[in-house]
Amino acid sequence: MKKKMFASLLLGTALSLSAAGIASAQDKTVKIGSLSDQSGLYADLGGPGSTLAAQMAVEDSGMVAKGWKIDIISGDHQNKPDIGVNIVRQWFDVDKVDVVVDVPNSGVALAVSNLIKEKNGVFLNSGAGTSDLTNKQCTPNTIHWVYDTYTLAHGTGTALTKSGGDTWFFVTADYAFGAALERDTTAAVQASGGKVLGGVKAPLSTADFSSFLLQAQASKAKIIGLANAGADTTNSIKQAAEFGITAGGQKLAGLLLFITDIHALGLKTAQGLNFTETFYWDMNDGTRAFSKRFQERIKNHNMPTMVQAGVYSSLLHYFKALEALGGNPHDGAKVVAKMKEMPTDDPLFGKGSIEPNGRTIHPAYLFEAKKPSESKGPWDYYKLVATISADDAFTPLDKSTCPLLKK
Repeated sequence: MKKKMFASLLLGTALSLSAAGIASAQDKTVKIGSLSDQSGLYADLGGPGSTLAAQMAVEDSGMVAKGWKIDIISGDHQNKPDIGVNIVRQWFDVDKVDVVVDVPNSGVALAVSNLIKEKNGVFLNSGAGTSDLTNKQCTPNTIHWVYDTYTLAHGTGTALTKSGGDTWFFVTADYAFGAALERDTTAAVQASGGKVLGGVKAPLSTADFSSFLLQAQASKAKIIGLANAGADTTNSIKQAAEFGITAGGQKLAGLLLFITDIHALGLKTAQGLNFTETFYWDMNDGTRAFSKRFQERIKNHNMPTMVQAGVYSSLLHYFKALEALGGNPHDGAKVVAKMKEMPTDDPLFGKGSIEPNGRTIHPAYLFEAKKPSESKGPWDYYKLVATISADDAFTPLDKSTCPLLKK
């Protein structure tokens, strides 16, 4: 009798576990958290546009028609790691978010990445630049999609040094992103035979770059590397023009520039600037089709930045992984592992792959801002200088310091 009861209990447990497994596999609900700077210096490059890009990815994936329920919520981290972490903690503990996208600001992104690992969620980063996200601070839950400081350094930094700009001075944003960009660009400059003469750190969101630019001017460096982003970059470029720095023979290197920055500057000011990006709206039929749909729907009618394009593309790949798994297991590490198994292929970044350290590999491009006379119409701002192969655009895997590679 006892044997029958025990066998019955075992059978009941097995059936319960099997049912739980089936339920998990068939769960077709997803909640996306779009975390960005919604009103500050990075709002145009991410912000509401990133939330729109996420919505467009949901629509274009066809998941809803296949029976999936997908919700999107957004948050403003205000460029403060503690605020970003508190929002994400609430999202996972209360709102049951599965995946966080965007997150410009490397300090916020590094803090959020650690928390998402703790919560076993998914972090699809397209906004932050620090290469540490797939090096010493990598996690099995984070994928870094669009660009990083290695890409920028080995695109713009290497090209300008090899073309004669062999002495550098940095004006650097005083937080994790600026430090990583200066570090990686210094390595690229030195590897190309150049020298770094010095640098100065500027507070985030400062309005007055005069003292920093005067130090750069006094250094006599051929290249002044702007290791900042967003409004900080456009403000420093405008003020450098006012001081006659470029007229005096020194060249500015905008180490991270976005289409929205060039638009804000205008080609009269921006012409001749070299910069590295992984997406441009006018590259091909696929990028043009997406960008025009995006522009029609975004309130300020901007063309999408590479960050916003990255939100769209990373989510499309995420949805493919969920479909391949047969449902949402609500297990971030498992979903990310599936994403790494599958080659990437989308209309904005083309064919690529995701390496074991979480770095998405695709080509990058060295652009130059056109002269006003070269532009054929609104948003026609870039001319292609060089294509950087996927293998050269990102940290070689054998040089990655990601702990996941040691297992």
